[in-house]
Amino acid sequence: MLGHRTLNVDDYLGILKRRGWIIAAPAVLLALVGFVLTFIVPPRYVSQTLILVEQQKVPDDYVRPVVVEDITARLASMKEQILSRSRLEPIIERFNLYGTRKMSMDDRIDEVRKNIDIKPIHSEMARTGGLPGFFISYKDSDPHTAQQVCGEIASLFVTANLNARAQTVEGTTEFLKSQLADAKRALDEQDAKLAAFQSKYLGRLPGEETPNINMLTSLNTQLDAATQALNRMEQDKSYTESMIAQQQGMSPTGSGDHSSASPSALQSQLQTLENEEADLTRRYTDSYPDVVSVRRRIKDLQAKIAAEPAAPATPATASSTPSRNDSPAVQQLRAQLRSLDQGIQSKRHDQALLSSQIRMYQDRISSSPMVLEEYKSITRDYQTAQAFYDDLLKKMNQSKMATDLERRQQGEQFSVMDQPNLPDSPTFPKRGVFIGAGFVAGLFLGTILVAWREYRDTVMRSERDVWAFTKLPTLGVISFSSNDPDQPPPGRRWGLGRRRSELQAGKPLVNTGE
Repeated sequence: MLGHRTLNVDDYLGILKRRGWIIAAPAVLLALVGFVLTFIVPPRYVSQTLILVEQQKVPDDYVRPVVVEDITARLASMKEQILSRSRLEPIIERFNLYGTRKMSMDDRIDEVRKNIDIKPIHSEMARTGGLPGFFISYKDSDPHTAQQVCGEIASLFVTANLNARAQTVEGTTEFLKSQLADAKRALDEQDAKLAAFQSKYLGRLPGEETPNINMLTSLNTQLDAATQALNRMEQDKSYTESMIAQQQGMSPTGSGDHSSASPSALQSQLQTLENEEADLTRRYTDSYPDVVSVRRRIKDLQAKIAAEPAAPATPATASSTPSRNDSPAVQQLRAQLRSLDQGIQSKRHDQALLSSQIRMYQDRISSSPMVLEEYKSITRDYQTAQAFYDDLLKKMNQSKMATDLERRQQGEQFSVMDQPNLPDSPTFPKRGVFIGAGFVAGLFLGTILVAWREYRDTVMRSERDVWAFTKLPTLGVISFSSNDPDQPPPGRRWGLGRRRSELQAGKPLVNTGE
C-alpha cells in the first residue's frame, strides 16, 4: 500500500512483521558471500620501512654544503628514477613478480609501480622546510616477497641519494676547476697589460705626481745655481780677457790693442747678461729678485759701455792668441781663461742636461690626467678579474671540502631506521569488512524488495486503507473465515509464508477519516 497514503509506525511494524524475512534473507546471504570472498580474493600483504634523513655532521659554518636543493624535490626526483623501467625490471626478474599471470613486462612494471608507495613525513619538530624522513611500502600477495622487495627499494633510495650527492659535488668541482683555469688565464692577461702599462708610463703613473713636482722644483733650483755659476764664469772670463788685453797693451809688442780690448769685453758681458735675463724671464716673473738683479746689472753695463770711447775700426786679436812674447802674467791669465772656458762649457752642458730633465718632468706632470684615465680602465679590469678569480678560488676550496665530506659519508644521507617488516596478516581483504559490507548490502537489497512488494500490493488491511481508496466511512467489519474449502491456504496462494485474516468479525465500526 505504499504511495497511497501516509504510513505510521503501526504500518511499518506491520510491514516488517509481514515481510521481515525478505530483508533478513538477502542480508544473511550477502554476508555469507562476503565471508566466502575473503577466501577467494588474493590477499595483499604490505611491508613497510622507515628511512630518516640525517643532516650533515659538520656544521655548515665550517663546510658549506654544495647540494642545497630541497629534500622534497630531490625525493621526488629519486622516486621517478627508482620507478623507472631500468630500475624495476631487474627487481621483477629477480623476484619473478607477477610471473604466473602471463602478463607482459610493461604490465608487470605498471603493477609494481602501483604497489609501491612513498609517503613523506611532515613533522612540526623538523627544521623549517625540512623533511625528517619518509616511509616506503610495498604490497604483494606473498609476505616474504613484499618484505624483500621493500628492502630492495629502500636500498635503491639510499644508494641513489649517495650517488646523486657524490655526482653533484664532483660535477661542481670539475666545473669550478675549468672556470678557475679560465679566470686565471684572464687574470694573467690583465696582469701582463698592467705590467706593460706601468713599464710604458714609468714615472707618470698615478701617485707619482708629488715626487715629480718635488723633483721639478729641485731641478729648477739646480738650473738656477748652474745659470748663476755660468754667469759668474762668463763675467770672470770677460774680466780675464780685459786683463789680458790690458797687459798686452802695456807690452811693447802689444801697442794699440789697449784701446780696443775693453769695449769688446764689455759687449761680451752685456751679451751674457741679456742671455741670462731671457732665460730667467721664461721661468719667472718680472718681480723675481734674480730678474731684477740681472736687469740692473745690464743697465749699469750699458751705461758703462756708453761712457767708453768709440772702438777702432779693426779690433786687435792679440788678446785671444797666445804669443811667444807674452809676459808670465799674460800667460797666467791665458791659463785662467782656458780654465774658465772649460768651466763654462761644463756648466752649459749641465744647464742643457737640467733643462732636458725639467722638460721631461714637466711632460710627466702635464700628461698625468690622461695616464690616470687609462690607468683606471686597466686597473678596473684587473681588479674585476682578480676579484672573480678569488671568488672562484674560494668556492673551489669549499667544493673540494664538500667533496671530501661526501666521500667520507659525513654529509646529508638516508638512514634506514626500521628494516622492512614481515607482515603477519594481509591488509586486504579484511574479513570483517567484507562480511559487514555484505550484510549492509543485503539489508539494502531486502528493503528495496519489500518496498516494491508493498507498492504492488492492493490488499486493504485496515479502515484507513478503505478510507484511502473509497473516501467512505466504514460501517462495519465482516470477519474473514479461512475455513472455506474453495479458498487456497494463504501461504499456498502467495507461495511465501502464511496469511491470516486482516479483518476481524465483531470489530466496532470506526471511521477515523485520517
